[in-house]
Formats: sequence, C-alpha cells, structure tokens
Amino acid sequence: MTPTRLSPKPSPSLDPQSTPSDGFITDREATRQAREQQVGQRPGTLNVHEGALPPRLFLTSYDDATCFEEEFTGRYDELLDYMRAHPQLKHWVDVRGYNDLPLLERMMQDFGLHPLQMEDVLNDYQRAKMEVFDEHRLFMVSRMTDFTSNLEIDDDQLSIFTGPNYVLSFQDDYDDCLDSLRVRIRSNFSTLRRHPSLYLAYALTDVVLDHYYPTMAAIGDYIERLEEAIFAEKRPKRLLNRILRIKKDVVRFRRLVYPERDKIAEILRLPEEVMPETLKIFYRDAYDHAIQALDLAESYRDNISSLTDLYLSDQGNRMNEVMKVLTMISTIFIPLSFVVGLYGMNFQRHDDQGHLLPHNMPELYQPWGYPVVIGVMVLVVIGQFVYFYRKGWLTNR
Repeated sequence: MTPTRLSPKPSPSLDPQSTPSDGFITDREATRQAREQQVGQRPGTLNVHEGALPPRLFLTSYDDATCFEEEFTGRYDELLDYMRAHPQLKHWVDVRGYNDLPLLERMMQDFGLHPLQMEDVLNDYQRAKMEVFDEHRLFMVSRMTDFTSNLEIDDDQLSIFTGPNYVLSFQDDYDDCLDSLRVRIRSNFSTLRRHPSLYLAYALTDVVLDHYYPTMAAIGDYIERLEEAIFAEKRPKRLLNRILRIKKDVVRFRRLVYPERDKIAEILRLPEEVMPETLKIFYRDAYDHAIQALDLAESYRDNISSLTDLYLSDQGNRMNEVMKVLTMISTIFIPLSFVVGLYGMNFQRHDDQGHLLPHNMPELYQPWGYPVVIGVMVLVVIGQFVYFYRKGWLTNR
C-alpha cells in the first residue's frame, strides 16, 4: 500500500496588481508562539500547540533490491513490528502532524530521543541546526520554504533524527517538498538505496536546499514584474507596499539560509566516526548550494533596495512633470491676468467739471479696442508656447 498522494500547493500568482495578504503573518505567528510558551516549565516538557494536525505515519523501507511503502496511521505498533522484523532494510519513518502527544512520547521512548530535542520538534519554529547525541546519532533541523500564492515566503520545520538503520523525520504539515526524494527511492536505479541510512539524512537536507532555488526564482520573477509595474503608464495601487513586503520576505529568507549554511559547516567538522568522509563529500556539495542560495538572496536584496530607490525617483520625476505643466499654465496666465487686471481698472472719462481726460486709457473708447487687446493676449500666448517649445519644456527631451 503506497501513501496517499497529497495535492500540491498552488503556484504563486506573480501579478503585481493582485492583493497579497499580510506579509507579516509568519513573524506574527512566531511572536504568538513565543507568547504562548509556558514560562518556568521544566526543560523538556512537551506541549502541542493549538491547531496541530493529527499525525500521519508513513514508512519507507528499502535496500538495493527492494522498496516497501505503506501508511501506518493509527498502527504504530505494526510499524515497529515491521522495522524489527526487517533489520537488514533501511527505514524512513515520516511523521506528519503533532496532535497526538501520547504517540510522540512513545516514539521518544522507543527510539531513544532526548526530551529537549523532542521539545524542539514540537516547538516548530527552530532555526536550522545540528546536534550529536548518543555519540554517533544526529539531530538536524531544516527550514522548508515555498513562495505561496499570497506572494509571501512560507516555511515549515523539518526535524531529522538518524539511527543505525533508520531516519526519523517530523513535520507539522501534510504537504512538503520531499516528493522528488520519494520518487528517487522508488526508482530501481537510485544510488540512494545503495548508501547507508545516514545518506538519507543528507538527501533530505539536500532536497530542502534545492527547493530554495524555485522559491528564489519565483521571487526574482515577482521582482521583475514589480520593476515593469514602476514604469507602467497606469501603476498598480499600493505598489510601494508590495516592494517593501517582498523586501521583508527576502531578508527573512536570508535569516533561514544562514543557519542552514552554518549547520552544514558543523557537519563537515564532525569526526570520521560520526560522519564518514565518503558522506562529507556530498555535504560539501550541499554547502556550495547554501552559499549560492545566500548569494541569490543578497543579490535580490540589493535589487529590491534599488527598486525602492527607482520607485521613489520615478515618483519624483512624475511629480516634476506635473509641476512643470502647472507652472507653464501659471506662466501663461500671468501676463493675461496682468492685461485683464489693467483694463479692469475703473477710470473716469471726464473730470468733475466735465473736461475730457485724454490720458485715462483712451483705447477703452476706441471702436477696435477690445479686438486689439484680445489679439495682443493671443500673441502673448503663442509667443510663450514658441519659447517653451524651443526650450524643450513641451517635449520629453
């Protein structure tokens, strides 16, 4: 019986005009979890957070010639019996969901897991790290990432325990990025099935690292769309907010990748009896992937900073264009207002004794006075337009 296939997460929409949800939701979730911590509890106390999913147990057992997959949800004893009956196989126990504390406590006892490590599993907002326990066993934490349809980075914790012939993995969600690894295990030509179980722990880490690249590619595409939107004739609403949101996501992505790089560096420093040199070769390759992901994150952070400056600069240029038009309109009407104001003054044609006053705007009493003044004002406007054109103020020069 093979595990039930899970529907993939929706691909992200990269339209800058779409309205993303609150980009601060993940940090708020971390803050909420921090506030819910039971202050003063004994170290190693296990607590399942509210809203956790019921656990599903998947077992994948394999060697060079065989591969067995089955879901053992609700049948933990049968899973243990199968593992004990086939010690020659390598086993991957995949636990998805935490909402069964008695089951997790049983697994902690059966597999010899330390309560502090199990506490880190359930408090699923740990930074990527690596610990050695029982002299030769490893406990590793990685952060799986995805660029969601809400245009924000979503990350889930993947906790990994190694054993003599098995690997335990814990995650709080049913969906993950590990399907490609499951396909590799099913393949009869996979070199993974010929390596020891410790290689599976590397493969899990490597798949998580590889999945950083489509996440960063989606972010890169979105950044390009934002850059195009800046120069669009009709800008999307709240464009600057979206630029700042994606900048925050890239900074957060860097915070996820940095510990991953440090974790792999610690693995490479492990002694030969804990991590064989034959496996360190693969971890060196994973270390290169982590460095490349960091370089991409740094590059995108610089691009977004430039994008912010570009937005503000273009906004200033557009404002300058508006001010230029308004200034030219004002300049055109200043002489016209002067002429109209001048001829709007009230003067008497005769004095109190009835004598003619010839210098009190005699053109007011000429039969062609009004058309002449209108013609003068039209010539003034035309002269100003000619001057503005020669200066290049009416063009995009």
